[in-house]
Amino acid sequence: MTASALDRRYMAAAIRLARWHEGRTGSNPSVATLIVRQIDGVPVIVGRGVTALGGRPHAEPQALAEAGELARGATAYVTLEPCAHHGRTPPCAETLVSAGVARVVAAATDPDERVSGRGYEILRASGVEVVEGVLSREAERDLAGYLKRRTSNRAHVTLKLAVSANEKIGRRDGGQVAITGEVSRSQVHALRAQSDVILVGVGTAINDDPDLTCRLPGLKHRSPVRLVLDTHLRLPVSARLAATARDVPLWIATAADADDPRRAELAATGAEFLACEALDDRLALPELLEDITARGLSTVFVEGGAEVAQAFLDEDLVDRLIILTGEEVIEGDAVNAPVTRQTVPEPFRPVASMRYGSDQMDEYERA
Repeated sequence: MTASALDRRYMAAAIRLARWHEGRTGSNPSVATLIVRQIDGVPVIVGRGVTALGGRPHAEPQALAEAGELARGATAYVTLEPCAHHGRTPPCAETLVSAGVARVVAAATDPDERVSGRGYEILRASGVEVVEGVLSREAERDLAGYLKRRTSNRAHVTLKLAVSANEKIGRRDGGQVAITGEVSRSQVHALRAQSDVILVGVGTAINDDPDLTCRLPGLKHRSPVRLVLDTHLRLPVSARLAATARDVPLWIATAADADDPRRAELAATGAEFLACEALDDRLALPELLEDITARGLSTVFVEGGAEVAQAFLDEDLVDRLIILTGEEVIEGDAVNAPVTRQTVPEPFRPVASMRYGSDQMDEYERA
């Protein structure tokens, strides 16, 4: 079966709908379903669903409940293959069959071995027409965290760098420099809202004393888990991250001993700890990403600093790269950018480029 222009149009709408709950569905991906049927010869959306906060219920039963009897004979647009495994509730593939849906148009295939291909088999075996792979690449970009976790057992990593016009990312004396403008900063906050975890090194945490929250109006509740790489527990309890640990989760990845007194001091603020091994004072990043995945989280947004960015690049752990290039020049003893738009490594391919006010944004993905 082939997709029509109308199929692609509704799938694009479903992909946009799935973004509503990105970063807020626990271990489940944020998936959307649209139920569309002809009414008086015109296609009409009669049901909508997106994976609920926390991950349940799934998108399909919500959309079918809204559509009611209008789902019978309709087309369902799903951004990820309907699940096929039984739990306390029937799989979504069977729910679509029971509702009488005549046709299912799907974007991405689920790599979960309990599902992969089986959801489509259930539908076809019941006489439902199935069209696979419609706008699959677009859907997979939004589902990248879930897909990476399922295929590689680690969290998906996006590295963001703000780079000055002379290819620097900051000053060595710790003095803060505004490299990009207000539009870029707002876009970064939107990216935070879509992420499960935001990660920085302890040097950045001490020098910048950031909040690492999403401060866009109406999206403050979507701040991700804040994770600091702190091998020897240098983060002071007076830091903003520690002071707000009971409001927004703070995790500290460390190799410090369990009886280190600084651990108790930071724990008293509400911080949690991820025990890591260290080699040459560097934490074991692949294992850390596996530990994050074991907690049901899928996406990590790396914001700084230079050593942390370089470490993720050196260990081949960056899946998506976002470079914001500003017009400012950083003079004096400045920190070189580990990568710029002119030096993007070979494994990455460009996927987007646009202007944020006076700044240039370039986005790359691992090929």
